Amino acid sequence: MKRIYFDNAATTALDKEVLDVMLPYLTEKFGNPSSIYSYGRESRLAIENARKSVAKILNAHPGEIFFTSGGTESTNTTVSAAIHNLGCRHIISSEIEHHATLHSVEHAHSKEKIKLSNVRLLPNGHVDMEHLRELLANSPERCLVSLMHANNEIGNLLDMHAVGNLCKEFDAIFHSDTVQTVGHYPFDLRNTPVHFINGSSHKFNGPKGVGILYINENVKISPFIHGGSQERNMRAGTENVYGIVGFAKALELATEHMDAHSKHINDLRMYMMDELKKQIPDVGYNGDLYGRSLYTVLNVSFPKTEKSEMLLFNLDINGICASGGSACTSGADAGSHVIRAINSDPNRIAVRFSFGKDNTTEEIDMVIAKLKEII
Repeated sequence: MKRIYFDNAATTALDKEVLDVMLPYLTEKFGNPSSIYSYGRESRLAIENARKSVAKILNAHPGEIFFTSGGTESTNTTVSAAIHNLGCRHIISSEIEHHATLHSVEHAHSKEKIKLSNVRLLPNGHVDMEHLRELLANSPERCLVSLMHANNEIGNLLDMHAVGNLCKEFDAIFHSDTVQTVGHYPFDLRNTPVHFINGSSHKFNGPKGVGILYINENVKISPFIHGGSQERNMRAGTENVYGIVGFAKALELATEHMDAHSKHINDLRMYMMDELKKQIPDVGYNGDLYGRSLYTVLNVSFPKTEKSEMLLFNLDINGICASGGSACTSGADAGSHVIRAINSDPNRIAVRFSFGKDNTTEEIDMVIAKLKEII
């Protein structure tokens, strides 16, 4: 049975070229980058070259790029730093953030008595900018605004410049979870009013377990993980050298082919949308599909029936990988917190199909044919 993988928002396949540059650091180039002899210096050079490459692509200074274990660690570091180093006593976020953010800010609220507000969402899932301005204007405390650049379930894109300029107006700290967009969109961090962003390479055909935290050079924070002096005293622990090298190579490849891949992937998304509309009765879509939307994600709303309630299970047994929400909640019965926040209709079932550079229209045709059988 051919497996069809339509869950690229959860993770992507490791690119062969990325694996090739990682392998030497798993075998002969195994030196600890903190060691002063040649093996160690070789690993240190690889890390610093990777940092320079990532910084150049994101138009940041190399000193603003810190390697982490991924988006979750980067977000936790940001929330902790905003509270303990930057004087933030009020966090403004939203109900549709990734759980790395949701749980971090809820922990700060319950354990450290930090005020927590959720900005209102418009019917299409976008942030209500007037309400955000109101929350900032009425807060006597310094705020951390943490809003994701692209929602991983419905694909809505945030206007980072508009939010960043609002934060600047009210002296707020701005963090944006950019895990779904680093490697998929061009960034110009020198000209973007943001203090923190994060990325994970497994979202753009790099290895799992490695990410970045961008910290604007005007922000000074203490480390979240304590120990050695790695990452310029910002992130203790022996560096994941082969992961870091893989991150940089994956980002280089993603950037080099961004125009071609984004067009191909968006064409697939819109093709599936059109074909579903033609062939499946009463199908709908969650999020701002025709507006500001992530080109990799199609969140489909099916009518709830006895058959569709088992839709994900039936797709799985037919070799089709899709999801009902974030991969971080797979196996949970609660369903998607994002869909609940924007559309609480109990008579609809949401399925996220997310596409990568290696997917094809033939695969979409096969999935739609199977959906017609199942539903």
